[in-house]
Amino acid sequence: MSYTIVINSEYLGKGPEDLGAQLMGSFLRKACVLERKPDQIIFYNTGVRLLAEGSAVIDALEELSRAGVDLVACGTCIQYFDLKEKLVVGRISNMMEIASTLMASGQVITL
Repeated sequence: MSYTIVINSEYLGKGPEDLGAQLMGSFLRKACVLERKPDQIIFYNTGVRLLAEGSAVIDALEELSRAGVDLVACGTCIQYFDLKEKLVVGRISNMMEIASTLMASGQVITL
């Protein structure tokens, strides 16, 4: 069964942003060493910032990408935050593909 992770914020959970950033980094780095990795990770809203220059988790995302995880960024969000030229890892997509991927995925986990 395929599964998809959705990251809709650069922080994990509600609360202090510095804690949320630390938790997101910890989650992504632990995901790198798991035997079973997601088929894709979809990033939207401020989550797309994780894929761009200056992100503290680029190392983990590059490792996930090398392991075959498809990192998908919402094109509208990339445009909104003016990140097209700053994208370091992943690929830009659109809401049609994102919606289709979510509907076809066996399991969706939203962080």
